[in-house]
Order: sequence, then C-alpha cells, then structure tokens
Amino acid sequence: MGQKIQYPTPNPLKNLFTSQLLAILTLAIGTGLLVIFTHLPANANFASVTPYSRDLLASLPTASFPSPKSHPLPPKLAKWQDNTNSGDYFAEITATQVGYLVWSQFPIKVYVETPTAINSQQAQAWVNSVLQAVQEWNAYLPLLIVEKPEVADIKIFRKAPPLQISPVDKIPRARSALTSYELYTSNKVLLHRFTILLSPSQTGNYVLAAARHELGHALGIWGHSPLQTDALYFSQVRQPPAISVRDVNTLKRVYEQPTSLGWSS
Repeated sequence: MGQKIQYPTPNPLKNLFTSQLLAILTLAIGTGLLVIFTHLPANANFASVTPYSRDLLASLPTASFPSPKSHPLPPKLAKWQDNTNSGDYFAEITATQVGYLVWSQFPIKVYVETPTAINSQQAQAWVNSVLQAVQEWNAYLPLLIVEKPEVADIKIFRKAPPLQISPVDKIPRARSALTSYELYTSNKVLLHRFTILLSPSQTGNYVLAAARHELGHALGIWGHSPLQTDALYFSQVRQPPAISVRDVNTLKRVYEQPTSLGWSS
C-alpha cells in the first residue's frame, strides 16, 4: 500500500527551496505510491513564510524512489541556444524528494476544461487564453491538447484555489492560482501529473499570464524568478511578461538535472 501525502512549498521570497516538507494528509491506496504536493503561486498577497517541519521528513517513503538519473534533453531544449547571455534563475528552483520535476515521456498531454459557470463567449475567451499559454510553451517542450482529463498529464481548471492562511496573522488570503502535482507508479516507473487551478477573478491578459506562469511550474520550473521581466516572476505585475530567455535557460538547466521521475525502481 502506498501513501497519499500533501505538502506546502517553501516560500520563494526567502529562497527556502529545500526538500523539507510538511505532511498534512495520509491515505493508503492500492495502486502504488501516490504523493500530492501543493505549490503556493505568486500573487499580490504572496509574502508570508510557509511553515514546514523537519521532524516529518523521516516518515517519507524515499527508499521506494528510483535512484535519480538524468534523461536526454528533449530535442527542442537541446537545440536552444541563448546568444544574449541573459543568465537564469536556476538557483531558485526546488529539488524535491524525487529530484527535479522533469518530464521524460512526450508529448506532455494537457487538458483544459471549458468553464460552465459563465456564458459561452466568456468561456471560449478563457479557453483561448489558456490554449495560447500552452502554445507558447510548446515552442520549448512538445505539448498536446487532449479532450479527456483521465489521460492528461496536466489538467487546467477555472476554479478558485483554496484560501492561503498566513502563518503570521492567520488571515485567509485569496490566491490567483494554485498548482499541485501527484507522484504515482505505472509498471514500476515513477511518474507525475499536475493540476492547475486558475482563479475566476482573473480576466483578460491576466488569465494568459497566470496560465503561462503556472504551466512553467508544471513543466519543471518549481520555483520563481526574482526579476519582473520573467514569466515566472514571483508576483503579478501590471504588464505581464512573455516567456523570457531566462525562463527558457532555467527550463533547460532543470532538464539537465537528475530525477527519479521516469525511472523504474
């Protein structure tokens, strides 16, 4: 029997990206190891430290993870060259309990749910914005839109994320988006899948910006940039940037790292 465990991600503003995680839910399942992690995405209110616990690390089933190894670079990233020497923010990226969140099976299948709580015109505009973000990232990793959520690697919904409770003042704070991932095994191979929630309060260009940002996390950039000119900047800005050279440089460095994902135990 495996375990289902949910953890918050350390606060990127203080560079607390470590593997120290807080277990808040366990559930035995019969299909192998399943672990759910939660990412607290950047928004105007994302300025508090997320608590974590050293004491619970020993309870994690790390012994069941395959040994981390590097995968070959995906062809699009292998061909990527930065002629501007713009650098990256790889130092801000989290190495999780299974290593880096690297995809090794392509194309990465993405499901975008059509909203039903708004009129058809608004729903189509929302879907179009999310699909644009998918297309932008498709320039660097192969992505495929699928019609059935059960076959998707990444699922995207127009749904309000749970409120974030500040550990300092205990005041619930709204989030613009939430990204979480699950670890599971298939034929003894350790795999992962993501769920992205985009707040209904996001409209216009902010839907595109939020989808672009959260997809960056789901594709492996499990951390934030300190520069406003990057799509993975830790907070929303008035004029959301496109995917930057630094974003792609960081993504490529992530895919050069070892991971337990995609390997059999």
